[in-house]
Amino acid sequence: MQLLRDILDKQVVDREQVKVGKVDGLVAELRQGKPPRVVAVELGSIALARRCGARPGRWAAWLVARLSGKRQARPHRIAWNKVRDIGVDIEFDIDVRRTKIFAWQNWLRDHVVDRIPGA
Repeated sequence: MQLLRDILDKQVVDREQVKVGKVDGLVAELRQGKPPRVVAVELGSIALARRCGARPGRWAAWLVARLSGKRQARPHRIAWNKVRDIGVDIEFDIDVRRTKIFAWQNWLRDHVVDRIPGA
């Protein structure tokens, strides 16, 4: 399996087939004398900005922290051991309603979109 080709930018769905987002980053563990091991996938604008370099990643983290607080200033991580299936989508054995993955979208809806006339 080629991780960058087969995992990065694929749609993530939970066990109920709710679309969570796309894989924006991978977290690997470096081990002495052994090949690296994937431990998690990252989702969100911060992980996506990090792919463009360190400075855009820091800027995105600062912006998110400024708008929604420090608790959201890190990408969302889903443990690799929660993977159920890798196909067209990547299915994880999680219940998205019990996570804070949609907290940023909910904040934007409540504080920005709802204030736009006609929204």
